Amino acid sequence: MRSKVLIVDDDEILRSELRDFLEGEQVIEAESGEGALNILRRVNDIGVVILDVMMGGVSGLDVLNAIKKDNPKLVVIIVTGTSSKDTAIEALKGHADDYIEKPINVKRLKDIVERFLDGESLCEINYHGIKNKIQRVKNFVERNCYKKIRLNDIAAEVSLSPKYLSRVFKQQVGMDFSDYRLNIQMDRAKNFLVKSDYNVNEVAEKLGYENSQSFSSQFKKITSLTPTAYRNKVQKKKRR
Repeated sequence: MRSKVLIVDDDEILRSELRDFLEGEQVIEAESGEGALNILRRVNDIGVVILDVMMGGVSGLDVLNAIKKDNPKLVVIIVTGTSSKDTAIEALKGHADDYIEKPINVKRLKDIVERFLDGESLCEINYHGIKNKIQRVKNFVERNCYKKIRLNDIAAEVSLSPKYLSRVFKQQVGMDFSDYRLNIQMDRAKNFLVKSDYNVNEVAEKLGYENSQSFSSQFKKITSLTPTAYRNKVQKKKRR
């Protein structure tokens, strides 16, 4: 089962048409940037976002920046209604993965979506049975590591019981699911500390921790440094 596609556009008719053209894919819709961000804050298995630039409220480019700031691996395809290349350039500067202009060439859009979703599953070509499900679990964790993920959530996505998934995950990956998630989460924390101006409390909140103390304790467990000490160490190296 492939990841889902999120269509973000304030035009209900266009959303419906795109859903029809993407027949065979699992599609979710949002009519605004705010609605899209609310959907993405929840645990999900969204692999591609099709995002209109011109919407009321939060603009598409602002939504793009918010997505890529918190979840840089999520694929975002920008849809622009202007013939100018300026919007596309700004989108690509914001790390959009591709863009397409209106009126939409639906065949090209479908090809782009399939390319990204197929690319997500290339690692599964040489695997069979449980191994491709474990890879899917790993992909899911990478997309949702800053959310409160339960093993039950992922087990349901790959149609396995939580107890069985826990056992085979450790067999295949070499560590418990919780340890794998923590390592991925701390890698994301390092990225926030180095590449953003979030303070420790904000990083902890971004990663779903109730307080900075518990986050700092877990971070030190993995890196042997507090978040502040890690940031200072990296910044000191950059100044040399």
